[in-house]
Amino acid sequence: MSTINTHAAHPRDCLFQALVIGRMALRNRLAVAPMTRVSATDGGCTTERMARYYGAFAEGGFGLIITEGIYTDKAYSQGYLNQPGLADDIQRDTWTTVIDRVHKGGARMIAQLMHAGALSQGNPYRGDSVGPSAVRPIGQQMAIYRGEGDYPMPRAMVPDEITEAIRGFADAAVRARQAGFDGVEIHGANGYLLDQFLTEGTNLRSDHYGGDLERRLCLIVEVTQAVRAAVGPEFTVGLRISQGKVNDFTHKWRNGENEAVQIFGTLAKLPLDYVHTTEFEAWKSAFGNGASLASLARQHAGVHVIANGSLQDPTRAADMIGSSQADVVSLGRGALAHSDWPARVLRGVPLNEFDREILSPIADLANEDRHNMERVRALL
Repeated sequence: MSTINTHAAHPRDCLFQALVIGRMALRNRLAVAPMTRVSATDGGCTTERMARYYGAFAEGGFGLIITEGIYTDKAYSQGYLNQPGLADDIQRDTWTTVIDRVHKGGARMIAQLMHAGALSQGNPYRGDSVGPSAVRPIGQQMAIYRGEGDYPMPRAMVPDEITEAIRGFADAAVRARQAGFDGVEIHGANGYLLDQFLTEGTNLRSDHYGGDLERRLCLIVEVTQAVRAAVGPEFTVGLRISQGKVNDFTHKWRNGENEAVQIFGTLAKLPLDYVHTTEFEAWKSAFGNGASLASLARQHAGVHVIANGSLQDPTRAADMIGSSQADVVSLGRGALAHSDWPARVLRGVPLNEFDREILSPIADLANEDRHNMERVRALL
């Protein structure tokens, strides 16, 4: 099996420096990125298997664990069957076991709050989907999350439904605080609802929420303000943002760096503790030349930045910190390959490449367990 070179020297030490984000103290600069695992119960409750899954990252040395996207209401927010929720108190209470396991492992835990909008492909609460406008999403539903075929045509949200979605984020944030999470991350990235309002091709509205960039940012602004008002000043609040989308990986903001400066300048005025940027390769220029998206966020958003995107090589991850492009790096594939990635890097142990088979045919934990068992049997 191919391995990643881990022998480059000691700039990587910066990955293990402590950091405080808001009121949240982290033991290092290494986070687990949010990754959809569709392993909750049919009713959106967490399971003991999920507690072991998240707990293993903490026990393996990560300082921060960000959950998969959690749906926020029992209206239109759910995106996937067997996605976990924070839409009621029953769901809230099942998270306590997961959070306790993570805290016992020495890590902090953030709940990522997500409204799928037009990208919903599995929602038992509603038979249709909504978005900023009646624009069918490009691409196909994701089979690894139990989807099939084209995305359905969404219905344009009416003002009351937008208000309901904002309230859902705020109420879910309160439940996250009650459950014992250390903070929440508002999911404004990857083509989901808040990103749909931000994006010109999916937002054709002519009201307060559509038109120029300032108006298309309004929903992000209002959700952030509502969440902060609901949880108070001492609870950590972050926002994830991206150019690419789960159904359109190569999307770029139309006006390039000028648009990035305006977006991050708007975020700088909001009561956020951090911004989490995600690109396919986080260290590369966001627009063909010039700064990375993480670096632009760090320059213009005025808060801590978490960078995500193919940073499983320790040298590359450390360079993001050492070059002041980011304050924290979050790992997806690297964390899935090794839940003890930080401990391995500290010991100088080689790292295996990510095995995509653990996410196929379904990206759930049961499939991962089956795949790992098959690998063990093959070695016997």
